Amino acid sequence: MERPLVSVIVPVYNAGAYLRSCLESLRNQTWTELEVLLVNDGSTDNSLSICEEFEAADPRFKVIQQPNAGVSAARNRALAAARGKYLQFADGDDKLPRDSTEILVTAGEKQGADLVVGHFYRVVEDRVAQQGHIKTECYLNRADYAERMMKAPANYYYGVLWNKLYRRSIVEKRELRFDEAVAWCEDFLFNLEYLRDCRLIAAVPKPVYYYYKREGSLVHSQAGLRKLIQMKRMTFAYYKDLYQSLDLYEERRLEVYGYLLSAATDGVAFPQRQTSKRRKEP
Repeated sequence: MERPLVSVIVPVYNAGAYLRSCLESLRNQTWTELEVLLVNDGSTDNSLSICEEFEAADPRFKVIQQPNAGVSAARNRALAAARGKYLQFADGDDKLPRDSTEILVTAGEKQGADLVVGHFYRVVEDRVAQQGHIKTECYLNRADYAERMMKAPANYYYGVLWNKLYRRSIVEKRELRFDEAVAWCEDFLFNLEYLRDCRLIAAVPKPVYYYYKREGSLVHSQAGLRKLIQMKRMTFAYYKDLYQSLDLYEERRLEVYGYLLSAATDGVAFPQRQTSKRRKEP
């Protein structure tokens, strides 16, 4: 069987304290058919030198530089350069289990899934907990997956990028890119748009990522709360539109609106890690 190339996209902004661990975890993946696109988003620490060190040592690593423009702009630069059959995302201050890419690609290739979703480890200081919403290995059509998501719409499992594998052909067909004007939840909006072209989704109950919850969370200001409300309204509009397109909205209206309650009780629905100017949300 031909082993498809996976493009791993890593936006990097002042992640020097943790970056080496992230890149080592990528270099040591059991799935070796990788290109690792490191987008240095105007870092002012030693992040660039670490990226260049890995680029010099391993031809699979490629450094892309840009002035500080934010995490969405960084990811978009990488999407334009990606060559892989599949896309995988990571943040520079997290890391991956050694078999992460292999788990995702194997599940995707098994039945030709368009999206693969895995569990992840949430790490807070010395506490590590496996998290994930779909508990059994299974293959779902778009409507079935949307039904599962309806039960926990503000869960990281559905919203973030880094526990998933995407087909680049779908991203290019839809000309999908991250909205550089959106300050929060650009990952969830990307996922909602991507789902519209998914025929089959694979769920694997194996952890494929270490997400580190670190100190330095942003305290909400009044301006921050206004932006948060605007973000939730916009995100809900995309979310609602997905269920309308699946002809599930009228029948399940109350459950769809449950997203608003879920997002409120979970705080910021899908906080974005500091890979650009922005600081991470609690």
